[in-house]
Amino acid sequence: MRSADTAPSCPRRTPVTHAVVELIAQYGLLLVFINVLVEQAGAPLPAVPTLVVAGALSAAGRLPLAAVVLVALLACLIADLAWYWAGRRYGAAVMRTLCRISLSPDSCVKQSELRFQRWRGQILLIAKFVPGLSTIAPPLVGAMRLSAPVFVLMDGLGSLLWIGLVVGLGYAFAYQIDRVLLLLASAGTVAVECIVAALLAYVLVKWWQRRRLLLSLRLARITVDELHELVEQGRMPVVVDVRSPASRLVDARVIPGALMVDLRAIDRELEQVSIDQDVVIYCSCPNEVSAAKAAKGLMLLGYRRVRPLLGGLDAWADAGYAIEQLILPEELVLDQPPIASGHLH
Repeated sequence: MRSADTAPSCPRRTPVTHAVVELIAQYGLLLVFINVLVEQAGAPLPAVPTLVVAGALSAAGRLPLAAVVLVALLACLIADLAWYWAGRRYGAAVMRTLCRISLSPDSCVKQSELRFQRWRGQILLIAKFVPGLSTIAPPLVGAMRLSAPVFVLMDGLGSLLWIGLVVGLGYAFAYQIDRVLLLLASAGTVAVECIVAALLAYVLVKWWQRRRLLLSLRLARITVDELHELVEQGRMPVVVDVRSPASRLVDARVIPGALMVDLRAIDRELEQVSIDQDVVIYCSCPNEVSAAKAAKGLMLLGYRRVRPLLGGLDAWADAGYAIEQLILPEELVLDQPPIASGHLH
């Protein structure tokens, strides 16, 4: 029989839970570094929960706050610099690869709505706060030839703002987070299994969203050989380039005679085109996502002979057909002072 003044024992930890707690206590900074590095490299492994918990542990005196911020900042800079140099060296190929492996292909399309040529390097200040933009922004500004010192400055400031906010939330609400950690410790292996299951569910949901988007945009495509044959026969269709201005800055190649059209205003910009005329739309997205969306929108407006170009601009160029280069004004170079707007054609 236990005496009345005996203190209640703490919840018993399973060996797995004890090992996890000890791991966090001993290697907290290393875990923060690895998690942030992996996430910024593009893996679907959110670092926000780790940073929030690290902030709470800092408030409890178990982790040095300054060290948490510094290792997270270092991880951001290492990953972002790697993407920056990849974009600077390989340009559009890196952007296509990112969109191809992304769990959210639509996010690559949505980036066309962000006016990189107006924001310039300042886009890096908010990139960490915009889903999908954090990984895409560094290689994009690298391909657009933003200077390395400006990139490090802007990316460092943006990363510091993001880290400071997330870690600060953990620090400010340390008591509530500490209660959650105690509950997780009491739950033992069940908590670990739930966390792993939640991560797997997240990846599966994103994969299904990607699959559903591509299925919904499945339209009959026209091949580059068929398009070339139409041109050779003098039956030149209306060829429409729906890439974003930023994409055209990265890759200045165009199919001769193509109209440069804003994807969001394609219905207005093609008002003079007969609904019975052949219209071929191309982009540089994997699975022709932007072109398929534009084609679907035009078909809803009554256009009868509109098709995305299978393989897009890359397939046309790879087939050896004629390519023109856009003449870009000097003021569109990122190292120059910002301008009100940019014109690509």
